[in-house]
Amino acid sequence: LDLSNCSLHSVPPGLAEATTAIVLDLTENPLTALPSGSLVGFMQLQHLAVPLALECPGGRDAWQKVTEDRSSRLCQGQRNPCNTSVELAWPCPENSVCAPDGPGLFQCLCHHPFHGYKCLREGTFPMLLFGGILGTATVSLALLLWGTQRRKAKTP
Repeated sequence: LDLSNCSLHSVPPGLAEATTAIVLDLTENPLTALPSGSLVGFMQLQHLAVPLALECPGGRDAWQKVTEDRSSRLCQGQRNPCNTSVELAWPCPENSVCAPDGPGLFQCLCHHPFHGYKCLREGTFPMLLFGGILGTATVSLALLLWGTQRRKAKTP
């Protein structure tokens, strides 16, 4: 994805849709910062070129090789933050596993059948019970309103 020399002052909002990009060139743009969440989901990104004023997202530890020339910085070979000897700032809770989520980013995915906050809930969402209670409440309220408001309706 070549976005070089596009006069970008910030990361375009549509960039989030290009998560399958392998090469991304942002050089020759007046970018002052690369927001930390701008490359969330870019797990396949292997070559990123940024203006020299910017650091590689995730820092040097997130990339296998970082090279600089006169006007740009090339970040190559995205590393998996879950497979490093450096301990994660927020370790994943019990019943979950670490998964990469972009340069220097990770997410914790719950093991099946756990879900919810910190993967503490086991099983699946009680869809039948929820739907039954919601349906019963809706029908009851509709019948109540129909019965009480019927007398106010004008007859032809």
